[in-house]
Amino acid sequence: MRKKQAQILIVDDQEEILFSAKMILKKYFETIFTTSSPKQIISILNENEINVVLLDMNYRIGFEDGREGIHWLKEIKTLSPNTIVILMTAFGKIDTAVEGIKMGAFDYVLKPWNNEKLLEIIDKAVAESRKNSKKPIIEKAEKRYFVGTSQKIKQAYSIAERVAKTDANVLILGENGTGKYVFAEFIHQNSERKNEPFVHVDLGSLSDNLFESELFGYARGAFTDAKTDTPGRFENAQNGTIFLDEIGNIPLHLQSKLLHVLQTKNVTRLGESKARPLNVRIISATNNDIKAEVKNKAFREDLLYRINTMEINLPPLRERKEDIVPMANFVLEQIAEKYNQENWRFEENVAPYLEKYPWKGNVREMENKIERALILADNNTISVHDLDILDFEEIQENDENPLSELEKTAIEKALFKHHGNISKTAEELGLSRAALYRRIEKYDLKN
Repeated sequence: MRKKQAQILIVDDQEEILFSAKMILKKYFETIFTTSSPKQIISILNENEINVVLLDMNYRIGFEDGREGIHWLKEIKTLSPNTIVILMTAFGKIDTAVEGIKMGAFDYVLKPWNNEKLLEIIDKAVAESRKNSKKPIIEKAEKRYFVGTSQKIKQAYSIAERVAKTDANVLILGENGTGKYVFAEFIHQNSERKNEPFVHVDLGSLSDNLFESELFGYARGAFTDAKTDTPGRFENAQNGTIFLDEIGNIPLHLQSKLLHVLQTKNVTRLGESKARPLNVRIISATNNDIKAEVKNKAFREDLLYRINTMEINLPPLRERKEDIVPMANFVLEQIAEKYNQENWRFEENVAPYLEKYPWKGNVREMENKIERALILADNNTISVHDLDILDFEEIQENDENPLSELEKTAIEKALFKHHGNISKTAEELGLSRAALYRRIEKYDLKN
């Protein structure tokens, strides 16, 4: 896997944090600097072209209000405006991080962080830095997409390929975890705008007071601590695609502001009167029943007409069972590649369990379970117990079902191995003691 050409600076007074973050990031990015003293930030910025700074907000024992982080954020933005700053903070100190975002920070991460989330945020920050400085970025290998063979998903991708060649606005509908982000990215990558920005906005996570400044940008002096002119997400997506995720969650009083931008194809930064023309493709998504919300006056009908020139439904996994096992193999390959590992596989008896499991969280749940299983499994082989997909209520009671037979056999073997010890058997099978007792009753294994 080719590393991205980027220089990243990590600033934290805890050596274990510096070491941990560097070990994660150096697999994906060319150059990683670390320092435990924020006073070294200026010299590092003067001597190197830093794309992203991962900045802790507290450095002195007994002072945990984040003011030092805010101070150094201001210094970085003044000295190196194109450098993107990501704040690090502990849970419970989010208010200060939000204040930092208002002052120009790109995003924040909570400690202890989720590795995948950290990489995602930094990857986006690197892209933002390169775009700001107008310098080319070395992209990763072309992304592969799993389509499948079910009629519903093939139809969805067929429509996507056709609409991608146009500039029509697209509304993607589907349950949580069905892959709406990946689908939007697929449309962008198959469009004439594929070499331009793809900007993702999670509208569900934007508070009301950040909505306009995040989407539309702001002028210097527009509000307290607005020290520089800052473009919003729409301007950042200029000539490319903006993906408005969870659009059904926008409060009614803010929908009119978004509608005005979509209608006029202009955006006006907070604190300015000058309208800036936009050339942006709009893709939206929601897991809400958007038409019911229109009927209930919770979503503007004119806004719905504006965003759904083409409407595409993504089916849940339970409606495309023939794709479950091939998709699991595809996901396993992708995750193994992410961890620079090879030759991973599922045990042969896993397939019926994969097909029977309800996958209420859809593809996202599958990805999480497979990634966890890969971390825990031995010998590059993932078992049904590694996947933790045995303990659910929808297992049919039909003993002729091969899934039931497999489960019964697995429990019998584990009980024999542990001489009937319920706690050890439940631990090996990845079940609670209560769940194991239910299955012992079900399969009449009391003796």
